[in-house]
Amino acid sequence: MDRQRTLLQMTQKMSAAIASEDWKTLAAINTLMASTLPQMAAQAPWSNAERAALVALRQMHNEAVQRCNLATDALGRKLQEMQANQEGWLAYALESAHTETGIQA
Repeated sequence: MDRQRTLLQMTQKMSAAIASEDWKTLAAINTLMASTLPQMAAQAPWSNAERAALVALRQMHNEAVQRCNLATDALGRKLQEMQANQEGWLAYALESAHTETGIQA
């Protein structure tokens, strides 16, 4: 197995997953990294080129973590907004149902 090529491929796949906000692929790559990197490290000392590829993968992983955190925060805000507006939506739905059916809830 060419470790440098494998590291660069993981970096490229992670970059594409970040760009498309493909959280499932990011999770799969993260799992792959957790199992593959220790195996790769146990094979032999890292060459300079492999270390550079490993640094690039680490940087991309840090970016992925930041993007996941931003997406989590955005989703949390949206859920809070939905919860805050829930009462208004319920009142609107009840009013709409009353208008359409003539039945008061």
